[in-house]
Amino acid sequence: MASQDNNGLNQLRQLRAFCQAAQTGSFSKAAERLQLSQPSVSLQIQALEKELDTLLFERCGPKIRLTPAGDLLLDMARPLIDGFSRLNDSFSARLGNVHAGPLDIASGEATLLYILPEIIHGFSNEYPQIDLKLHNVTGHDGMALLRADEVDFAVGSMIDVPDDMIYHPIYDFKPALIMCKGHPLEKVEKPTLTDISPHGLILPPRHLSTWSVVDLVFQQHGVPYNVVMEVGGWEVIKRYVESGTGISIVTSICLRGFENLTVKPIDDYFPTRSYGVVHRRGKFMSPQAKRFLELMDGDFFAKQTIAPAQRSKKIRSDPLITHL
Repeated sequence: MASQDNNGLNQLRQLRAFCQAAQTGSFSKAAERLQLSQPSVSLQIQALEKELDTLLFERCGPKIRLTPAGDLLLDMARPLIDGFSRLNDSFSARLGNVHAGPLDIASGEATLLYILPEIIHGFSNEYPQIDLKLHNVTGHDGMALLRADEVDFAVGSMIDVPDDMIYHPIYDFKPALIMCKGHPLEKVEKPTLTDISPHGLILPPRHLSTWSVVDLVFQQHGVPYNVVMEVGGWEVIKRYVESGTGISIVTSICLRGFENLTVKPIDDYFPTRSYGVVHRRGKFMSPQAKRFLELMDGDFFAKQTIAPAQRSKKIRSDPLITHL
C-alpha cells in the first residue's frame, strides 16, 4: 500500500512538472515556478516519458515543444492538476464558504475603467478576504497569462478567438463618432464615411484592433482617411478630441455622458463590439472565480450549454461610452 501511495505521489509531481513545462515552454521556467532545480524537473519528465513509453517533448537545445502525445497528455492532465491545486477552495465552496483564496483577472485599460469598477466594488464588499489581483495588460499579454495559468480569466473584447480559448460575450457596445462642440460635422445627423474623410482622425496605436477595423471599413468602401494623431488610452483620446485636435471613431464603452463632446451614431458602417470573459478551454474555475463571473452575469454558467450565436447579451445603452 505504501508503495502504491508513493507511486501516486511521484506521478502527481511528474504531471505537475510536465504541465508547468508545457505552459512555459521551458524546463528552467517550470523549475522556477515549482521552486525546484532544473535538473530535477528534467528528471521528473524523463521518468514520466519512460513510464508512459512515449516522447512528450521535442527538445531543440534550450527550447522544448510538445509532441502530439504531449498535447494529448496535457489535455488529460491539466484538469487533474488544476483540480488538485484548488482542492481546498473547492472543499470550502461545497461547504458554502467562498471567503478565502486568490483571484487573478487580466484586462485592458478600457475594461478596468468602464466595466469592472462596480462589479469589483460589490465583490470586494461581499468577499473581503479574497486576494483579488487585477492585471492591466494588452490582449496579447493577456493571452499569454491565460495560457500560463497565471490568471483565472480575462475580461475584454475579442474578434478572433483561438482554438484553445473560450469567449463568453456579455455586453454589447455600439460604435460612435465623437467630435468637439462646434465641429463642422455637428450639423450632420448621420455622418457618412465620405463626410468623415476630410477630417483628421485620432486613433489608438496601430497594433491594436481598433486601427485595423477602421482601416478595413474605409478600404471596403473605397474612401480615404487621414490619421492626425496616434495615442493610447480612451481618456487621452477624448481629451484631444474635446480640444479640437481631431475626431475619433470609438465604441460606446468609455463615453459616460458628461464629456464636452458631440456624439454621432456610425453603426451603419462599424460593427457593434462585444465585451465578455475569456478563459482557457478546460480551465478549472475556482469558487471565487465562479462567484465573480456570476456577479458579471447571473446566467453565466447556464449559458455554457447554449451555442455562442444563441447567447443573449446585455446591451449597455449608457450615454454612449467608448472603446474600439
